[in-house]
Amino acid sequence: MLKIDTSHLSGEAKLDAGDRAVEVIRNRIDQFGVRETSIQKQGEDEIVVQLPGVTDRERALDIIGKTAMLEFKLVSSDPEKLKEALSGSVPKGFELKYTQEDNAPILLEESAVLTGDALTNAEMHFSASDFNEPSVSLKFNAAGAKKFAEVTAANVGKRLAIVLDGKVQSAPNIREAIPSGEAVITGRFTTEQAQDLSLVLRVGALPAPMHVEEERTVGPLLGQDSIQKGIKATIIGAGLVLIFMALYYLLAGLVSNVALAMNLLIILGGLGALPLLFPGVSATLTLPGIAGIVLSLGMAVDANVLINERIREELALGRNMRNAITNGYSRAFTAIFDSNLTTLIAAFLLFQFGTGPIRGFAVTLTIGLISSMFTAIFVTRTIFELLLNSGIIKTSLPMLKIIKDTKFDFISKRRIFYAISVILIVTGLVFYVKKGQSAYGIDFAGGQLQEYSFKEVVEIDKVRLALKDMGLGDASIQQFKDNPKAILIRTDEDKNDAITDKLKKTFPESDIQILRVERVGPIAGKHLKEKAIHALIWVLIGILIYVAFRFKHFNFAVAGVVALLHDVLVALGFLVFTSRPIDLLSITAFLTIAGYSINDTIVIYDRVRENLALNRKLSLYEVINLSVNQTLGRTILTSGITLLVVIALLIYGGDVLNNFAFTLLVGFISGVYSTVFIASPLVLALSRKASRR
Repeated sequence: MLKIDTSHLSGEAKLDAGDRAVEVIRNRIDQFGVRETSIQKQGEDEIVVQLPGVTDRERALDIIGKTAMLEFKLVSSDPEKLKEALSGSVPKGFELKYTQEDNAPILLEESAVLTGDALTNAEMHFSASDFNEPSVSLKFNAAGAKKFAEVTAANVGKRLAIVLDGKVQSAPNIREAIPSGEAVITGRFTTEQAQDLSLVLRVGALPAPMHVEEERTVGPLLGQDSIQKGIKATIIGAGLVLIFMALYYLLAGLVSNVALAMNLLIILGGLGALPLLFPGVSATLTLPGIAGIVLSLGMAVDANVLINERIREELALGRNMRNAITNGYSRAFTAIFDSNLTTLIAAFLLFQFGTGPIRGFAVTLTIGLISSMFTAIFVTRTIFELLLNSGIIKTSLPMLKIIKDTKFDFISKRRIFYAISVILIVTGLVFYVKKGQSAYGIDFAGGQLQEYSFKEVVEIDKVRLALKDMGLGDASIQQFKDNPKAILIRTDEDKNDAITDKLKKTFPESDIQILRVERVGPIAGKHLKEKAIHALIWVLIGILIYVAFRFKHFNFAVAGVVALLHDVLVALGFLVFTSRPIDLLSITAFLTIAGYSINDTIVIYDRVRENLALNRKLSLYEVINLSVNQTLGRTILTSGITLLVVIALLIYGGDVLNNFAFTLLVGFISGVYSTVFIASPLVLALSRKASRR
């Protein structure tokens, strides 16, 4: 992420500085030859640039971030003024500079006689007179050529400095007037440097200086490894879900599996179609995107389980097959609609108020939710109709039933579970406050992280010894148990080049490869943290308003949001307990947990609403207990099935996905607990008309 320094610009120039910078960067990258780039303006003075396939980190940063402010300034030939400037008193109207070539001091006139705005072309050439060294030739437009001719004619015998971004590239003598409108920048350039300089000059200067506020570089080894592990974990998780559904619900499970497979295809197809439908929107499948798929898959499983369980209930009441299927879909629809729409509201608010990764999560989740509603309600219903009409199913639809009907008094134990939750959350918050900034990952705390891969396992003490004299201060050096060939180094400043050189010199036979580099400035870290918190707050407000409106009781909404917060705080506490960093992936996991938690809670709320209408003689206490018992099997089943995917990510997803999967695991388990023991009793506690027991 790049931040534009607009402090020196006027009001009007500030307004369009971001748009102009995006256009200049896009032109530079197009000529750099990078495919499938993503360049997006974020806020007023931030630009997010993604360059897939680029491995030369320094060159890419130089091309993108170079301001390329080209100026031609006359050099003072008065030795007394130069002497005065060197003594510390620079004459008014002049500035003291040093040449790049030999570091010689020269005194320049402050006002430029010509700028890069007059350029029409810049190309690299090899100078025949300077031992075939590369140089950059410049060509001016008509007005620039005329001005250049006038300046050179009026200053024959003087020196004209060519200044790029405040640095004197060269200061040749003007031997004669130059009417051709052409000039040459010479210097000790490599061929690559001359090519890059001509590129940035050709496409124009940036409207203001920029600096890298956040950077994430993933090397090909780690990228390929993450892809392979991600695919493996997804295949295993999805396979376990499909097998379980087929074994547990038999024919109805196979129908659900068709819907789940179609749901995944629609998500991938939707991501592929995004750039066509909304030009400029990135469709890259990132880790937050995977989180969105996990949640939408969980919602899709939940919808199918709801329908199958409702059909089972209707058959148990003696309905014929066609009526059982019709009633099953009818009764399940409101719960499916409410839970999906609530999560869609959350996704919309996340997209509006979140940063790039959170927006990616929101986009994938939105596609997944729309797809899961379509496949669960329409696709499976169509298949059931075909099976009915063809006579494949007639009078029965066998399904297994592991969890029998229960009659537990959950509400009577509410105070015990309130106490357990309070102890867990308070303990987690105490540890969190005690850790302070050290609880955060690089995303929020700032700094730089670099991960290296060694050919053979190296002792971490030898690595520490090698880097001891580099002045790294509070640098953290870590070695992974499951992959001891990888070394992770976290520093406060950008020391990547120095660390890499030192390691390669110390371990010359280790074939050291850079796996990834992540750099986040303190301002970006603070910004990311604030945006993440704001996004979560808006989601809570959106859910609160919708649930209160939909169920016509504010106590339902408050209880649901409290349960949602409970699950997020429990997951946060376990992250701190296990010394795992809180980073953007953790926030994405919290949002996934929130979406899944409210979905689970709304299903019970829907049953409470239904039972209140059917059993008017029962107290609210009895209705809530009845509803929790009736939906307990569904709650355990859907959460258990979704956990199959999460466990697969935890075991097979590798280091990159491990932290994310662990957070989901804790949050989803907490979600089952809070739905039964926190949200449901709280509805009673917040109701004035409730009968107390």
